[in-house]
Amino acid sequence: MAIANPALKSGNKYGDLKRRLWFLLGALIVYRVGTHIPVPGINATVLDELFRGQQGGILGLLNVFSGGALARFSIFALGIMPYISASIILQLMGMVYKPIDELRKEGEQGRRRLDQYTRYGTVAISLFQAVAIAKMLESASGSEAGAGIVNHPGIGFHLLTMITLTTG
Repeated sequence: MAIANPALKSGNKYGDLKRRLWFLLGALIVYRVGTHIPVPGINATVLDELFRGQQGGILGLLNVFSGGALARFSIFALGIMPYISASIILQLMGMVYKPIDELRKEGEQGRRRLDQYTRYGTVAISLFQAVAIAKMLESASGSEAGAGIVNHPGIGFHLLTMITLTTG
């Protein structure tokens, strides 16, 4: 006799819930560790001074949305915002661009294609934001004479920051 619920098959009626909770706990641990790993090439003391000075401004607000990852300039500094932005842009494009609206009405195949476009848009937005953040940090100067946030400015820092933030 086939058992419909795989959790009952193992003799534990909470097997699926327990598996999901362990996954959630693991994901939270990975995220918290990732928010403490900084992007290479950053002077952490100067960055900390900058964020202390901008606590009530727009930089402080962005830091709140990233869960504190932006203040440490961690590998997860961009967070989930590029995905959300890409999803919103694609939904709005569906209202004005007929082929995307037709994909939405196509069913499962169209949904898969829209998900793929959303992922591509997420990578593009992440790359754009990473370049903007790298340029902003490179141009910002610290309070000490000649001390900047970036240890070795240049194209190497830009590429490393783009790769690190996009993959994070």
